[in-house]
Amino acid sequence: MANWPGNDAVFALCKDHIKQFEGYSAKLYRDIAGIPTIGWGTTAYPNGRTVTMNDPAITKPYAEQCLTFEMTQKAAAIAPHLERQATIHQAAAMLSLTYNIGVGRFLGSTVLKRFNAGKIRSAAKAFEMWDKAHVDGKLKVVAGLLKRRKQEAAMFLTPD
Repeated sequence: MANWPGNDAVFALCKDHIKQFEGYSAKLYRDIAGIPTIGWGTTAYPNGRTVTMNDPAITKPYAEQCLTFEMTQKAAAIAPHLERQATIHQAAAMLSLTYNIGVGRFLGSTVLKRFNAGKIRSAAKAFEMWDKAHVDGKLKVVAGLLKRRKQEAAMFLTPD
């Protein structure tokens, strides 16, 4: 994780951003794409089990554990793919995006490709490519995702 600025600083910046956009729910719900979700956007528990619509409600402290666990897992998965040193703000923005779209999608993203190429402003613009979700079987721009992507891009461009 040589090009990763460290989880403490990144998580401190990223966690509130994720919470703001994911929102907290002790009870299960289906996200906009229909995926069973709980807590702050948790789709899999720390034990690796996928969230199902038959699961019981969770407490806020457990939701916090789930969030921290997922952030840790995702940071560890994306950090080795950074070919240049990320600032705390860049890492936090990329982690927030990864939290929302998943590791596989992030690793194939234009955001990562442009970041690795040193095209920082262009990488920031690429966050907005992820403003859509499948709604009723169709890929549509979602206002909440667009707002989140704009804030992630702004965070990405913020000096440490």
